[in-house]
Amino acid sequence: MNTRKLLSTLIVGGILFASCSSDDDNPVPVNEEELITKMTVSLVGGGGTVTLVVADEDGADGPVAPVITVSGNLTANTTYTGSVELLNESESPAELINEEIEAEADEHQFFYEASSALNITTAYTDKESDYKKEDGTSFTTTNPVGLTFTVTTTDAGTGTLTVTLRHQPNKAADGVAAGNIANAGGDTDITQSFDITVQ
Repeated sequence: MNTRKLLSTLIVGGILFASCSSDDDNPVPVNEEELITKMTVSLVGGGGTVTLVVADEDGADGPVAPVITVSGNLTANTTYTGSVELLNESESPAELINEEIEAEADEHQFFYEASSALNITTAYTDKESDYKKEDGTSFTTTNPVGLTFTVTTTDAGTGTLTVTLRHQPNKAADGVAAGNIANAGGDTDITQSFDITVQ
């Protein structure tokens, strides 16, 4: 009788010990956000191209300050065709982050905010259905993404243009599809303000 009790205790104890064993040898992989070290916004129009660049070798959270450049002024009363390129230059060769944004177009949206002193308007020229999912199938929704857009200038002026990429914004919220970031929510992947002159 005592032998049976002892054997039962050992079996149960062994099961409990096995179920409580550490699994530190097999950690669950963490899906981290991509590192973005460079954003280039290209504006083509008025007979030339103006580039807005922020380069930050250690990303937004690192101690190294970003380098911000604007290659020139915009021309008044002109429409520019805009595009954005995001890179992770810590990889060799540099990783093009645009590919991830395209494959997850429903989870990303750029926002273009001009200060009141800057006489420009922006408009999206792409939508989710322009891109393919990671499995190669198409998106069916027409929500904006913002990898391509237009900038239209009117009168001369000086101000800032802030470019922000949000991850998992609420694209159905009021005004978000038109580019209003106020109700977008989500997480900011990258944001930068550029000093712009329209002449």
